[in-house]
Amino acid sequence: MVADHRYGHLESLRSALSTLVYPLQYLVNLPAVALHRMSDSLLTRESLIRENTRLKEEQLMQGSRLQRFAVLEQENERLRELLESSMQRRERVLVAELLAVELEPFRRQVVINKGQRDGAFYGQPVVDVGGVVGQIVHVGPFSSTVLLITDPSHALPVQLNRNGLRAIAVGTGRDGVLLLEHLPSNADIQRGDLVVSSGLGRRFPSGYPVGVVEDIRMEPSEPFAKVTVKPSARPGQSREVLLVWPFDTAGDSTLGLADLAANP
Repeated sequence: MVADHRYGHLESLRSALSTLVYPLQYLVNLPAVALHRMSDSLLTRESLIRENTRLKEEQLMQGSRLQRFAVLEQENERLRELLESSMQRRERVLVAELLAVELEPFRRQVVINKGQRDGAFYGQPVVDVGGVVGQIVHVGPFSSTVLLITDPSHALPVQLNRNGLRAIAVGTGRDGVLLLEHLPSNADIQRGDLVVSSGLGRRFPSGYPVGVVEDIRMEPSEPFAKVTVKPSARPGQSREVLLVWPFDTAGDSTLGLADLAANP
């Protein structure tokens, strides 16, 4: 052993034995190596599955946020249009949101999220980006009920924007249909004429769009023409409306409840 240690006479023998034993060592270690590699593979696969699940969740959340951003963008556009529709007017306005829409046969009402605490009052005009929606008929502390102009019990003084011809627009209980009353058969009225609020009665401010003349029927046996109007307002499609505080004829104060009661 001393001679081998000093002179390395057995080195070649050990090398040969190592070469012969290596396959046996490889075979003995092979299950352990395979198990280790399999364990690493399983861990990597599990990690990839977790990462994939996390990325899917993040993608879903991002998609939901993008949809919400799109909804907010559309809502902002509607609000801008709604406010711009009254920018040129002197009336005080307040944006309200629809809480419920009641479109039952012969009953056309909506509920909004503004009430007495916001200054809403009975008979207050309500408009949207298209035109006149209706008026408040019930006021609660936090919400109000609006009677739509298409309700059969609603009547609104109007005039033709083209020539100032005055009439009364009454609801029919049907969506998209108003009737103009008290127009003689020889009245100067045409399809496509814009109908606006006249301001008579001091309930609705003048100049707000009400609708467009859609059909005219003249019957010789009838003293009045049968005129149907398509409303400009879209309460069934809009989510926001404007509460309007109309000014009096002097333009320096809003109408009070006593004035509204005296001038329905």
